[in-house]
Amino acid sequence: MTAYLIVDVDALLQRLETRGVALDIHTVATALLNGATLAAGLESPDDLIAIAVADWNRYRRPSGSVGVSVQQVFAGEGYDLFNVPEREFVTDALLMHYFSFGTEDVDELIIATTQLDISTLVHRVQITDRARVRIWGDEPPPDLEGVIFQRLESILGIPSKTVALYIDFENISISLSEQGYILNIDELIDGMIHQAQTHGQVIHMAAYAPWGQRGTLAPLTDHTGREVSDEAPSFLARANVDPVYSLPGKNSADMRIAKEVLDDSAFAESADVFIIASGDRDFNEVFSAVRGRNKQVIVWGVRGSTSRLVESNPALSVEYVEDFCRLQRHVSLIQPPAPQPDVELVGVAVPEVRPSQWSSVILQFDQLLFELQLDRLTIDQLVKRLIDEHAVPNADRANDLLSQAARQGLLYYDAKSTIVTLNATHPTVEHTRLIRDRIVHRVANTLHVRGWDYVNYGFLLKGIGMDHGLSGPGLNASDTWRSEWVDCLVREGILVRELVPHRHNPEDLVPVIRLSDEEIATSRQAPGTTEIDVENMLRRVIISVEQFTSFRGFAWCPLGSLHRRLRPFDLGTSFQQAVEHLVEDGSVLIDEYENPQSDYKTKGISLVGSAPRVRRTLEERDQFIRALLDMYEQRLPISKDALLESLALDPDDMELWMSIMQSENVIKPVPGQPNLFSLFRTHHTVCLVAGDTPA
Repeated sequence: MTAYLIVDVDALLQRLETRGVALDIHTVATALLNGATLAAGLESPDDLIAIAVADWNRYRRPSGSVGVSVQQVFAGEGYDLFNVPEREFVTDALLMHYFSFGTEDVDELIIATTQLDISTLVHRVQITDRARVRIWGDEPPPDLEGVIFQRLESILGIPSKTVALYIDFENISISLSEQGYILNIDELIDGMIHQAQTHGQVIHMAAYAPWGQRGTLAPLTDHTGREVSDEAPSFLARANVDPVYSLPGKNSADMRIAKEVLDDSAFAESADVFIIASGDRDFNEVFSAVRGRNKQVIVWGVRGSTSRLVESNPALSVEYVEDFCRLQRHVSLIQPPAPQPDVELVGVAVPEVRPSQWSSVILQFDQLLFELQLDRLTIDQLVKRLIDEHAVPNADRANDLLSQAARQGLLYYDAKSTIVTLNATHPTVEHTRLIRDRIVHRVANTLHVRGWDYVNYGFLLKGIGMDHGLSGPGLNASDTWRSEWVDCLVREGILVRELVPHRHNPEDLVPVIRLSDEEIATSRQAPGTTEIDVENMLRRVIISVEQFTSFRGFAWCPLGSLHRRLRPFDLGTSFQQAVEHLVEDGSVLIDEYENPQSDYKTKGISLVGSAPRVRRTLEERDQFIRALLDMYEQRLPISKDALLESLALDPDDMELWMSIMQSENVIKPVPGQPNLFSLFRTHHTVCLVAGDTPA
């Protein structure tokens, strides 16, 4: 029988040190060896291949030192000392040295470690059909089916304590923020859980805060840098931390935590260790009561924000969150940041641009500028605005939020004059303004074109989804993304949400959106849609409707189908504006027509053939097709340059007509021949222009 015991000495000693366990190293080596012999069913430890893996250079004693070294202990117990100075190569080195080709298959493999990297060895070792694989560690390694897991403490005879963790999340997040830390919620949760596990088996974790209340928490980000304050409860729940709601205000969470700690510690089967993450001195009586029940109390605080009464209490163990959570500090960005070269990240997922507390700062800044008719604001004006709009609960949180915005480069703050201005080139500012302007313009344009008093919520989401002005990395990702931004604009007072009776069932109420009175006065225009865009879309609409109706022998074209066909060329709201212009000058008619495939009428568009704009546009099209026919009949190559000479068009008009001809399938690019095109000679419209009888 071939049995192996692999002891990760580096991880083992580090674990014992962090747990504060004072075990003789000789006792540890012997306990592991005897435990492995018993587990493998061997008669003697001599029948076991025991390997002690470590960077043994770190355990060398200087010459002349007194005492027994770690190497001597493991070597004296019969372990094979295997030196691996570079941790990342530990599994490869073990596999090559002990489990390479020609060695016998393993019947028993036991790995004693608290690190996951060496645990992956179980997938790479050749084992027999009846082999047993064991991991002795802190927690079961993921995705290792069939592996027998045992806690290291039980093997070494260390009594395992149970731990209960209570986090005053509002207090901790604000304290860390005030000390200048960037609150990465992933690092914060992982660090807290790992630190709690160093004190024993965690049986209860809860975090208290007024979840969902704007401005009560400091801004939180995830590992991508996305602001996720509103999603904090979900992050905690996924990590098995219970997000408990408490009312806003300092004392609310304190009272809730104090009550639950006192209630929980009263039971005989309660945790051995109570960890309270809050530096408030209000817990001193609670600490004393829990200590009186023979429970260990550990307090987690933040340096500079923890009560001195707590820090000086000799009965408490005080640990600081910033010591075990890998949080970074803000970098001062009072001056404009240096321009960075554009780097294209191929294959890298771009995080979605979602609403955050920065959105409140940006949107309220712009709204206040417009209302006061100013070009800059003082810090006091912006602080008051954020409080009035309930973006933050008080002046302290407002100043903290603006201070972080300055550090991240969203705004510039002159301490002498107290003047604050937005950094218009910051990506967050650019994206927030773009999204606001596109959505507001779409609402305003829809109300104007259709003569409605409001826009149906679902109709608006669909319209935003078709807005090509919002295309780009992290933008317009889903209906959820669009809903979040519409809700953000409602929350900031830019849009108004109402419930109105459904037109087919008045007993049902449906959500609708309209502009606020202030936004109507602003008359904000969306960027990207110009008069040229609308003029080009006019021609596309006329050509597409004429071709559809002529080819099918219909009198009208479904308006929705037409929009889907022209959507790739719809810059913002150019399609809506083009249709509006055509209706106003009498070029088209919009009406509801009977649909043979539906019980409901379909909104359609039809051309007024006698309208000057329609006749002029169709004549331009026919002239272009005649030029194509001439080249086709003379067997000349069709190219833009040849058409420019033949038609004497300016380059912009040529680009437009070439695009229209391709989108209408009149011409197609020649494969492998840049700038050359082929004419679809049997195309319905081409046949009409040529005087042929269409197929």
